[in-house]
Amino acid sequence: MVGIALLGAGIFAKTAHLPAIEADPSLELKAVYSRSQKSAEDVASASKAASSVDVYYDTPSAEDKSLDALLGRSDITGVIIALPIVTQPAVIEKAIKAGKHVLSEKPVAADIAGAQKLIAWYDALPAPKPIWAVAENFRYIDALEYAAAKVKEIGGDLTTFRLSRHGYVSAEDKFFKTPWRKVPEYQGGFLLDGGVHFVAGLRMLLAAAGEEIGKLACFSGLLEERLVPVDTVNAVAVTKTGKTGSIAMSFGTEFKSGLEVEVVTTKGRVHFLETLGVRNIKVVRKNEAGEKVEEDKEFTYNSGVAAEVVAWGEAMRKGAIEERQSPAEALRDLEILQKLLESGEKGGEVQRIGL
Repeated sequence: MVGIALLGAGIFAKTAHLPAIEADPSLELKAVYSRSQKSAEDVASASKAASSVDVYYDTPSAEDKSLDALLGRSDITGVIIALPIVTQPAVIEKAIKAGKHVLSEKPVAADIAGAQKLIAWYDALPAPKPIWAVAENFRYIDALEYAAAKVKEIGGDLTTFRLSRHGYVSAEDKFFKTPWRKVPEYQGGFLLDGGVHFVAGLRMLLAAAGEEIGKLACFSGLLEERLVPVDTVNAVAVTKTGKTGSIAMSFGTEFKSGLEVEVVTTKGRVHFLETLGVRNIKVVRKNEAGEKVEEDKEFTYNSGVAAEVVAWGEAMRKGAIEERQSPAEALRDLEILQKLLESGEKGGEVQRIGL
């Protein structure tokens, strides 16, 4: 078994990463780190092997319980980092310098410049070096994987596409109550933290059609004052081959419509819909006789985190990550999200995509 540590004791670390680690028989949770002793202990105590999971923390201060002390352990091979967005890059660098393999939560960094700097630093490290993977669980959701496979199966040339996600973050939402999300020190607020997932889903289906976004123009707004700096974007996006589509996301409307991602080609269409924890894939195409054929497949909710942790574990053993966990792929998600925000700030000015 490979000994790993979980750096972060927030909601997602406890409800998603911890179960995913415990579901992989090749991994053994050795330690949990958080800023406070209490939060680290809360996550460790939720583990099935709580008595054998050590806790590390910043407060109260204790040299033998510091993050450096954890990273100095020879029995810990890799770390999963699920810390606040602005905190993560420094910890990623620290962990890699300590010789630990890393799986860090999305986004890859708070902005494009920070991501490029971190990636350039990592790429310049001499081999052999620890692997660094970025966790984007949407790329491991079974329903989206199925939808992407159907896009490839249908074939044809892309004609249009859309991403639509309207939801509401209430004042009582558990994620809103997280201090670093409530008063974000990074661009976009929930649009960055959550919206980067939806962009990844759209990119996944577009890639299956052999396409990628080349430019976009966006208008943005703030519907709920507490969801600063903006909570809504509406954009027209154009692929590199000139096909147009739309991107609409909001975290500030009570009349939510769930998540939809649709790709239409000259041979048919694939529609992904998630509402109330149920995912439905609808495929429409013509058969050889020219008759319209419709398929519906339903999936129960699956976060994809367990599958991405398994992939990371395999990457540690192989010494190479999958492309869908690469920092470069995560940077492409971040680029689109940031360009949406920048276009909105500039009144719909067209932004080019393609670092």
